Amino acid sequence: MKTDKLANTFRVDSGKHFRLKDFDPADTGQWRSKEHAAQALQQGIARMAELQDKLYAQNRWAMLLIFQAMDAAGKDGVIKHVMSGVNPQGCQVYSFKSPSDLELEHDFLWRTTRCLPERGHIGIFNRSYYEEVLVVRVHPEILKSQKMPDCLIGKNIWDERFEDIRCFERHMARGGTVIRKFFLHVSRKEQKRRFLERLDEPEKNWKFSAADIRERQCWDDYQEAYEAMIRNTASEHAPWYVVPADNKWFTRLVVSTVIVATLESLDLAYPKVDDAKRKELEAAKKVLLSKK
Repeated sequence: MKTDKLANTFRVDSGKHFRLKDFDPADTGQWRSKEHAAQALQQGIARMAELQDKLYAQNRWAMLLIFQAMDAAGKDGVIKHVMSGVNPQGCQVYSFKSPSDLELEHDFLWRTTRCLPERGHIGIFNRSYYEEVLVVRVHPEILKSQKMPDCLIGKNIWDERFEDIRCFERHMARGGTVIRKFFLHVSRKEQKRRFLERLDEPEKNWKFSAADIRERQCWDDYQEAYEAMIRNTASEHAPWYVVPADNKWFTRLVVSTVIVATLESLDLAYPKVDDAKRKELEAAKKVLLSKK
């Protein structure tokens, strides 16, 4: 499988017939090992750096990358490795955990809206507003803490939130924000292995939380919630990528390929100066050459 085809292999831009079970968390396509894919990954990271520089200079488009996954699926590692060549000046990463008291005083999109990337920048959401149709759906008692009027919490609340998200993402896309959403699809078996690794290796103990085990007990409920999320919010302008996550090296390769392919589709270029600016540059050059 070539990298130019990899970007579309796991893309979902219409959720009508989407089923999560059709995607294998252990899939690696024709890539058989980390070493096999290492060169392609490094080439992708280098290409991404070139394109990001043009994105920043052109200052027309913004890019929003959203990462959702079960615990231990590798979100932090993907962001760290794939974005390693990006200029920090043009990239911001936000990690969204439980809402603060201030955030609970607003609608569920408020806290993430404040962090949207500006033109020329790449914004990365480690978890996002999608938590509102995932963890809140699996644990509906959370709704009680959100201070919503009781009359607005009905049986259609999830469909209503899906509609809100679709409209929000369409609005962003129409304003020049390119959205790419990644669900890192890890198997239950692999998650268990990674949890045990965190428990057995002292340098990884800090990564483990007892809450991880409690959430793991809701595995089936979360799988249903993720499937509903993708089915209801995948679109051509804001597609989901269901990325196999049992092999971290392959996850990173897929994500980097998607980002590069997306940036290449924007026809990015360094701004061209007009005649007045060119004359200004020529005058500045003459001044510099005429003095020591």
